[in-house]
Amino acid sequence: MSYDSADGGGGADALAVLELLARGAPPGRFAELLERARDEGRPEAELDALERAVHLATDVGRTLARRERSEEGLAALLDTTRDLTLPYDLDGLLRVVTRRAKRLLGLDLACVTLRGPHGGRLPHSAEGALTPLDPVGCPALFEGDGLGGLAHTLGEPAWTEDYLADARFPHSADMDDLVRAEGLRGVLAVPLRTGDTTLGVLYGADRATRRYTGDEIALAAALAGLAAVATEKAGLLDQTRAEVTELERDSSRARTRLTRMRYIGEAHSRIMSLILAGGDLGNVATAAGDALDGAVLVRDPGGRTLARAGELPGLDEDAVAKASLDAHALRRPVLTASGPGPAGEPGAGDGYGYGDGDGDQTWVAPVLAGSEDLGVLVVRAATPLTGEDERLLELAAQSVAFLLLMQRSTAVAEGPVRDELLDDLLAETQHSPQQIAQRARRLGLDLRKPHVVVVARPEGGEQGRAVVWASSYAYRVSGLKTVHGGAIVLLLPGVDASAAAKAVSGELSPLLGHPVSVGAAGPGWSPDSVSRLYQEAMRCLDAMGALGGSGAAASVQDLGFLGLLLSDDHDVDGFIESAIGPVLDYDAERFTDLTRTLEAYFASGGSPTNAAEALHVHPNTVSRRLERIGELLGAEWQKPGHVLEVQLALRLQRTRDVLARQRAELRDARAASPPCERPGG
Repeated sequence: MSYDSADGGGGADALAVLELLARGAPPGRFAELLERARDEGRPEAELDALERAVHLATDVGRTLARRERSEEGLAALLDTTRDLTLPYDLDGLLRVVTRRAKRLLGLDLACVTLRGPHGGRLPHSAEGALTPLDPVGCPALFEGDGLGGLAHTLGEPAWTEDYLADARFPHSADMDDLVRAEGLRGVLAVPLRTGDTTLGVLYGADRATRRYTGDEIALAAALAGLAAVATEKAGLLDQTRAEVTELERDSSRARTRLTRMRYIGEAHSRIMSLILAGGDLGNVATAAGDALDGAVLVRDPGGRTLARAGELPGLDEDAVAKASLDAHALRRPVLTASGPGPAGEPGAGDGYGYGDGDGDQTWVAPVLAGSEDLGVLVVRAATPLTGEDERLLELAAQSVAFLLLMQRSTAVAEGPVRDELLDDLLAETQHSPQQIAQRARRLGLDLRKPHVVVVARPEGGEQGRAVVWASSYAYRVSGLKTVHGGAIVLLLPGVDASAAAKAVSGELSPLLGHPVSVGAAGPGWSPDSVSRLYQEAMRCLDAMGALGGSGAAASVQDLGFLGLLLSDDHDVDGFIESAIGPVLDYDAERFTDLTRTLEAYFASGGSPTNAAEALHVHPNTVSRRLERIGELLGAEWQKPGHVLEVQLALRLQRTRDVLARQRAELRDARAASPPCERPGG
């Protein structure tokens, strides 16, 4: 549209300017209008008025454009505010901030750094970067120098048209290298502040020189303020989430611990109910093994196994012995040296060990009644024991101690009745066999089964403690106990008198702390044999004392030919078998002449050469036969004590053979003579 001066001159020009302004025409259209008026030769006054109108219209357009941009920025800030209210984690929030900043200000690059744990600033999010900006790749670039350091120190925005050429702030070589690598020129740095605290810096940058306007700086500052508040809230939210997660873990651990404690309580209750219902050590060991998921041994103070549940192959007895000493010293379970210990130094946690890492867990728990040592519990667990499991192991050991004390109390309560029965058996009172059997059955005994008699004489110290122990021991192994002539007499089930004597000595001697002499005899198979076995055991005990064997443990069989003399039944066959039985069996099976060689060897004074002459064989033959005898009787058969028993056994065997031949000849003679010539015919 054109406006003619005849139509009003200046009025038409004003309308034209207003029309362009209303249409939002670009500044070039106003310049065209002014240029056309000059070409038309307008009067100077009109041209001045038109130029003035064009300038005013341009200013109005700029104002409107600035207002529009401001409204757009405010709308964008409002959208950003809504976005920042969403439950982002910290990294997600900072990505939103950098994207918004880049779009709002028309930047080539936007970046946020936050204060690190040691005071420096670490990059957390970047938009538009050509090089990686992450805490691992460039942690030292944003420490203190540069424009960001200035903004952080002043607590207000700082900007530059050309970063590398600006000397108003200190430069760092690393930061300058980064700016150069990114090709940046104009840079804006705005601190993220909440109150008096600066959390970090929001960077905006262009790859061309740029003069940032006040509106742009204000918009960046407003965005940084929102980001600072949201960052603080996100940090608190992350901290809260971490605390909630830790609380959930604590709650889970507490529930697990509570469940385990409930299981331990139920397991202990089952064991105690078993004891109160009359269960024995075997039942308790089985229940403890089930609860601990492992094999269990119950041992007395002497190391003798009282009860077993499961197998413990390859048990390191030395490690168990040391762990037993440690367990009694510490009064709590310990892990043996053959099992893996907990992390850290020995003594850490509820137990300690040395561990070889092979997964084997062998624990030893002391069985204590106050200060009295009642034995140990040896447990090999299938899986490592936790602190709660160790508590269950302690409770199981206490349960065993309780059962042993109950058995002792029962034994003491039944003691007079049990003592009276054994006293009658030793004195051979005139009670009928039916009465004796009935009394024994009431006490849970069957005297028709094999039994041995053990006599123990403490060498010094009080006898009272030994008597109490004997009552408990006899009750535990289903035997009887009494006291005769200052010695403790035990009637115990079994066939091995020697083993019974060693078991009594091994348990009683450590308990009393001084030697105990123990003699034993047996086995017997009837009530009538008890008195005879007692007499033999007493003679065995007296013989050991006479021979200087006080404090030792032995049976009649252990004394060799002395036992043969001390025994009432004079078991010649048993003595010969124990002394030279393997040689006799070898001759019988292979038709050899080792027995005759032995007789010739002793008859020649122990000379193989003289023995060979008597046997009419080569000396080497005698030497080989003697080597074979050594293999059969053992390497120590020629020691003085053994030689005496071998010689006596040979003489008894020879005498028995002679008597047997004489009896056979007499029978043959009687069978061959006429009836009238026989005695009494």
